[in-house]
Amino acid sequence: AMEFTHKRGKRQDDSGLGSVLDLLLANARLVLGVSGAAVLAIATLAVKRLIDRATSPRDDGDPKAEQKTLEESWQDLALIKATQKPPKRQRREDLSEPLLPPAPPPAPGDARKPRACPAPPEPPQVESIPQRCLTLQEKLLLHHSSLLAMHEAQAAFGRQLARGICTELQNFLRNKCPELPFGSLFLSGPLLDGLGALAADHVHFMLPVVLDAALWSLIPGEDTVVRNPRYWLIKRRALEYFPRGCSPWDKFLVGRYLSSNALNETLHKLLVASINWPAIGSLLGGLIRPVVASRELRLEVKHEEMELSIALFPVVEMDGRVLLAAPPRGLVENLWLESFGRAEASKVRELDAGDAGARQRCLRVLNNICRSHPALHRLSGSPLVHVVLHLSAAGWDWAEGSLAARFQQVLEELVGYLERGVLPSYFNHKVNLFGELLEEEVEEMGFLLYRAVAEPELLLGEK
Repeated sequence: AMEFTHKRGKRQDDSGLGSVLDLLLANARLVLGVSGAAVLAIATLAVKRLIDRATSPRDDGDPKAEQKTLEESWQDLALIKATQKPPKRQRREDLSEPLLPPAPPPAPGDARKPRACPAPPEPPQVESIPQRCLTLQEKLLLHHSSLLAMHEAQAAFGRQLARGICTELQNFLRNKCPELPFGSLFLSGPLLDGLGALAADHVHFMLPVVLDAALWSLIPGEDTVVRNPRYWLIKRRALEYFPRGCSPWDKFLVGRYLSSNALNETLHKLLVASINWPAIGSLLGGLIRPVVASRELRLEVKHEEMELSIALFPVVEMDGRVLLAAPPRGLVENLWLESFGRAEASKVRELDAGDAGARQRCLRVLNNICRSHPALHRLSGSPLVHVVLHLSAAGWDWAEGSLAARFQQVLEELVGYLERGVLPSYFNHKVNLFGELLEEEVEEMGFLLYRAVAEPELLLGEK
């Protein structure tokens, strides 16, 4: 009687398990398809065999039965292992869920009412919390905040150190060249205008050259042999009434033009051979030395707190223009380069104040990227500012919430300008700011920026 009761209970369990498995496999075919249902059937069969052996009476003391049971268990585990890599279109989590335990047989009155199988409780799993994915807007704001935090204190010290050197150089020039009416030296460049990368390692010393407007006039660059509107000539006039020597700057004439090359050569000799830089450096707590081989007037400063690179530019302000003694490379001499630096900084600050815009933030991030990336180095400074000014003139929104959109738009505009090889100046559309780029430089920058339009993280150093 006990054996009959045991077998009857086993048959009931088997029938209950069979009904559940049939229902599960039928639904699996609808959800997973034929191939998915086949894989699930294999796994189900294997698990069913393991359950049957676990509930069946064991033949204690029979080594052959134990060996057979062990072999069957390995075969079933092999079946289960074979189902661990389902096709890609199947959901892996559906195959990895545990099977339902055997359910009791339905009551006679409920045979025609199929009941939904309750979802089995999932085993506790330790899930790692994924890091929050930052948007481009958040990444740009974070990048800008890190720049401010890193360079604010350093920039303050850099300005203090640069002003000390500027004062010493001013005193030397007044004592050494009292006949030349130089104006007061002042600082400029990324350290002062607020549009650069907030790095304190580049400073410009602007040395005003005071000219008598009655003796000098400007000749546009497109009227010269270079045919470049960015460069100008400063012509000595009225020589028949005011002969050479009437102006203290006549000693730098080449033909009838004030030579930027001649003035730079004189200042270069003073910087290299006449100024006692070791004494000045000792006074300011650092080491200062002129760069002898540079075409520019340049100083290198090493201090225990930081390093500075200082460029000295004689500057002429006339007829509303700012001209620097920075002639183009090559055989052409005596030309003066028109600078838009002061107008750029003033215009950007004016626009940001008018609409609480993020132009300065955008430019700081872009300049930092370009200065730190060798292929994009020549895009830093004026080219970026003029792209932003062109976009502002087109009426785009520059609120802080639009920083990411404007950042990507600047990259797109740069790619377009590089493709054409022309970036017109915002202040003079005749001037091409890409006029001196080499073809290889244009191709390299264009390719990198083209990729960055779709993946800005390439420029932010995250890929």
